[in-house]
Amino acid sequence: MKSYLVGGAVRDELLGLKGQDRDYVVVGETPEAMMAQGFQPVGKDFPVFLHPKTHEEYALARTERKSGPGYKGFQVYAAPEVTLEEDLGRRDLTINAMAMDSAGQLIDPYRGAEDLKAKVLRHVGPAFAEDPVRILRVARFAARFGDFTVAPETVDLMHAMVDNGEVNYLVAERVWQELARGLMEKTPSRMFYVLRDCGALAKILPEVDRLFGVPQPPQHHPEIDTGLHVMMVIDYAAKQDYGLCMRFASLTHDLGKGTTWPEEWPKHHGHENRGVDLLTDLCARLRVPTECHDLARLAARYHGDIHRALQLRPDTIVKLLQATDGFRRPTRFEELLLVCESDIRGRLHRENEPYPQRAYLLGALRAAASVDAAKIAAEQKNPDGIADAIKQARKHAVAQYSHAIQASDTLNEYDPK
Repeated sequence: MKSYLVGGAVRDELLGLKGQDRDYVVVGETPEAMMAQGFQPVGKDFPVFLHPKTHEEYALARTERKSGPGYKGFQVYAAPEVTLEEDLGRRDLTINAMAMDSAGQLIDPYRGAEDLKAKVLRHVGPAFAEDPVRILRVARFAARFGDFTVAPETVDLMHAMVDNGEVNYLVAERVWQELARGLMEKTPSRMFYVLRDCGALAKILPEVDRLFGVPQPPQHHPEIDTGLHVMMVIDYAAKQDYGLCMRFASLTHDLGKGTTWPEEWPKHHGHENRGVDLLTDLCARLRVPTECHDLARLAARYHGDIHRALQLRPDTIVKLLQATDGFRRPTRFEELLLVCESDIRGRLHRENEPYPQRAYLLGALRAAASVDAAKIAAEQKNPDGIADAIKQARKHAVAQYSHAIQASDTLNEYDPK
């Protein structure tokens, strides 16, 4: 059996990176012959098998022919006469269209090794234009390999795919899958820059695309616009190795600013509520997981209040803790605070700026949560007064905590703004 290591495993080995899953292409075999050797079939759309011992994937060499719009509009042909070069030719980028035989010999018909050395993302051939998902994949690889550039001819081809409407056939699940993977890369902002350069961002995420060119408020370093600011925020979140929901919330926290009328710039009154509405539509359209939507909604609505935490009255802080469900979901509340910290530090020359609001609100939460709600409830003769009594006790606890913090003079070195 002639089998070859292909795709990302070959690319990463040449880059000296730790390999991920190892996939193989088999040439000159039939499904019946594979099963006779103990391989287990798992492919639905084309013949893919699991090795009987290693459980790695082995796919029969195949070609694809465009038969309709979108990424599902393909006819797959897998047969013993399909060559390795033909199989590699259907792939997206030259750096992903290399193979290696069992002796370690590189097979590179599309000069992917040269592009790898030159740090260029280049499409293999004209068939690239048949699958709109490849636009997202190129952008994702740009986020993974931050010092790679996209070949000009590939950018032109991607732009043409947007112009001819091929991107309109992308389905929500695939868009979210690629966006989520791109957000988890080393430099996620590059994904959105690449999508914007070819015009795809306006089709896929118009809410984010509209942020570019929108000025920041005067106190927020207006020399960069809101789009650039959001890109800096998601890169900061990536640098801290935050999870997907936190990175998504960082991406979407300022959506409302994209709908401010130009005559109101650089102010953005009420952008938080507008942002929540836009976020709701975005998450429904892309079928974003509930846990990511929930954290992003809290960040969009309450990041301004959290930034002003040191100026808030104790009763307002208790309302904030209740509104963000901090008492029941303290871990998520801390994630929300980290997203807000990313918002502040994702600005020019502010990456290391102190953010005392996070420690202050966590302390306030601990103080308010220390109130014995069960005891207070038991002491109330009128059940209708239980909720207010608990609220007043929490307000008192936060007031005592705030007074102790201010008296200790530990916050004086920070700017509460």
